[in-house]
Amino acid sequence: MLSGLFALIGRIMLALIFIISGAMKLTDLPGTGAYMAGVGLPAELALPAAILEIVGGLMIVFGIFTRLTALVFAAFCLLTALLFHRETADPIQAAMAFKNIAIAGGFLCLFAYDQKSWSFDSYRSRKRREADVRLAPTSDHPAAGAG
Repeated sequence: MLSGLFALIGRIMLALIFIISGAMKLTDLPGTGAYMAGVGLPAELALPAAILEIVGGLMIVFGIFTRLTALVFAAFCLLTALLFHRETADPIQAAMAFKNIAIAGGFLCLFAYDQKSWSFDSYRSRKRREADVRLAPTSDHPAAGAG
């Protein structure tokens, strides 16, 4: 029970930075686009990046397709480190790059250990098991022994 609560808290902590960052991108799409263009990316990626961060962050918080979303965010963090924080001679850029690498590691752990407690994924799995039990043939069912 406690591990499920800690998994929820961990998911919230991992997702919070993306939800806030995505909201900040939405409030300044031109500035975000200019920053992206500064590293050679199309400025038009600002809106999709903001939406990914907000929607994906909420998916992590609520445990919706957690494993898939964790993999997407791990890749997103690694790409962010490679594309935006290449100047590792600058201590601030190095810290930002390693922060992104560490967050990617957290998402890989979330993928690997798949803590479903207190999540939509858990609810969906439980409902699937209940449906399987209801649909499983029983010994007193006429077709159960046929074959």
